[in-house]
Amino acid sequence: MAIGGFGAIVLSLLFFVYWSTTSYVLSRSDHAIAGEEAVLRAAYDRGGQTALEAAIKMRLADRAFDGGLYLLADRAFAPIAGNLDRWPRDLIGAPGWGTISVPQAGHAAAYRVLVGALPGNLHLLVGRNSEDLASFAREIETALAFTLLLIALLAGVVSVLVTRRTVGRIESINATSRAIMERGLAARIRLRGINDEWDELAKNLNSMLDRIETLMREIREVTDNVAHDLRTPLARIRGRLEKASSSPRDVGADQKLIEDVIADLDDVLRIFSSLMRISQIESADRTAGFAIVDLAAIARDVTELFDAAAEEKGIKLSVAGDPCVVVTGDRDLLFDATSNLVDNAIKHGKRDGFVTVSVRANENEAVVAVSDNGPGIPAEEFPHIFRRFYRLERSRCTPGNGLGLSLVAAVAHLHRARIDLRDNRPGLTFRLVIPSDREI
Repeated sequence: MAIGGFGAIVLSLLFFVYWSTTSYVLSRSDHAIAGEEAVLRAAYDRGGQTALEAAIKMRLADRAFDGGLYLLADRAFAPIAGNLDRWPRDLIGAPGWGTISVPQAGHAAAYRVLVGALPGNLHLLVGRNSEDLASFAREIETALAFTLLLIALLAGVVSVLVTRRTVGRIESINATSRAIMERGLAARIRLRGINDEWDELAKNLNSMLDRIETLMREIREVTDNVAHDLRTPLARIRGRLEKASSSPRDVGADQKLIEDVIADLDDVLRIFSSLMRISQIESADRTAGFAIVDLAAIARDVTELFDAAAEEKGIKLSVAGDPCVVVTGDRDLLFDATSNLVDNAIKHGKRDGFVTVSVRANENEAVVAVSDNGPGIPAEEFPHIFRRFYRLERSRCTPGNGLGLSLVAAVAHLHRARIDLRDNRPGLTFRLVIPSDREI
């Protein structure tokens, strides 16, 4: 369609050039003929028929007037003077402009003529050879025809190339789709490296496939981790119940068994509750409930909540930064995310160390940072710690289920925030950077 539209525009332009050029040349020729006819009329007005005949003879004798056609005729259109042996039959009684053919050197030459009447029942015909104009028009027509042919050829070639290119890229996408359906998500669409719209589409589709593959891997990992984390408490529950079933009844022992089983079941329920909360944050549209919240106030509430736990380990828990930092978000979720960061810092931090929660506002963002001086996390572990159930080897014996930082990541994603990890040497700083100058 684009090629057809371009061809129509070019064709219209060529026809306009043809029409305007031929019209201009014809008007110049007509103007010259009209001027010549006016000069002859002036000669007649000054000296009558004799002066007019003399003027016609002078022009026929002057080489400067070659190509001119002159004829003075009486009332019966009989020739009196000029280089035309008879009055054209088509122009008898038809004053004005016309075109006639005059035999000349074995061919009929075309002349553009102006016919008029003079006093005394005389008739005057003045004309010029218009073969140059006709030849010029034919050349333009030929050029126009060749141009149209060239446009048609180019349009055909471009159409074939575009069609082959389009079909080829579509087939590449189809082939990749078939490979994915047959062999899994490992296949990717090949890029041509020319950064055209097809490469952009291929990049987007490959990114989508990468995201799908990552999600599928995370689902498999979550399934494996859930099975692994549930197996231990469920096996422990079964073992205790099996032991109790084969032992004589003892009120004290039975009460202890019931308490232990309830504790193990509470751990299982906490795992499912955390998973469901993370899924709700990731899947539900909770931005409708966003409001203006003060991050500094949230930080103060969190430190107050964990003050006793920090004091138990001899950790100094403090708040620093700006007294009021306002953002748009969900207060409960931001409170949970900050709580998880502080809880992790206290659990894994250094005994008799410190944990600092700082809140600051920059030009376009607000930053909540939780710092400690504990053993920190190896840099190679940074990309993995936000995966569900992921725990460092040294944290296996620490209470928890490896879902706290996953919830922090989900809250950050909902608020279009980013999480930065910085090594304190010793210790670690988690920074939650939330945009504060635009709608979430």
